[in-house]
Amino acid sequence: MQPHERISAALNGAVAAGRVGLVPYLTAGYPDKNEFIATVKNIATTAEVIEVGVPFSDPMADGVTIQRSSRVALEQGVSLRWILAELTAAGALGAPIVLMSYLNPLLAYGYEALAKDCVAAGVCGFIVPDLPLEEGEDFRTALDEQGLALIQLVTPATPDDRMERLCSASKGFVYAVTVTGVTGGTSELPAEVPAYLDRVKALVDIPVCAGFGVRQAAQVDMLGQHADGVIVGSALVEQLEAGNDPVEFLASLRG
Repeated sequence: MQPHERISAALNGAVAAGRVGLVPYLTAGYPDKNEFIATVKNIATTAEVIEVGVPFSDPMADGVTIQRSSRVALEQGVSLRWILAELTAAGALGAPIVLMSYLNPLLAYGYEALAKDCVAAGVCGFIVPDLPLEEGEDFRTALDEQGLALIQLVTPATPDDRMERLCSASKGFVYAVTVTGVTGGTSELPAEVPAYLDRVKALVDIPVCAGFGVRQAAQVDMLGQHADGVIVGSALVEQLEAGNDPVEFLASLRG
């Protein structure tokens, strides 16, 4: 099974078992870089897929919570190379890992070397918010050669023809952003989200995961009726920041 297929299989397995897939997000090395691998292993006990954020100085798609976590991680010396070294040394973690990174660290690393090192580290794919579909061919080619996913994002404002192209290009899952704006925003999801998710689902034969603004079990339940997985980011980062048990919090979201 190729790495991108591991992502889809984990999410499909959750659906087959009668539950929505959980995709927790954490910023690598936050709040304490020495606890990074232990935290990932802990979260893997209740997650289908884990999204690990590569800290960046200008995280334009993220709200204040993840901006703050990125700054703290960078101050501790966390980098893409450090993350991959930690994951490689850790071995099997219990859930597929997806890296969320802005483009600059990926360019600095070098696409081909990055893809090879990701396979050794057990990373299965990437989410790159600032890489447009039309400019992603080189990175996508490097990932394809190693069987890695480049997960595309769509939004409620994405035109139909562009949504079809994005869904067709995505591997692992399609990231369906539920709101316009940045992460960690309003606790109320727009009323049109179910119809929007149904529209995305109709375009793909891989899982669809909904994210941005998810904080409550009722939201997870509602989204799970229209998507295969739910991404939980800022709310989980806040739990880690407060020193709370992330597994207990994630379990509470399943209702």
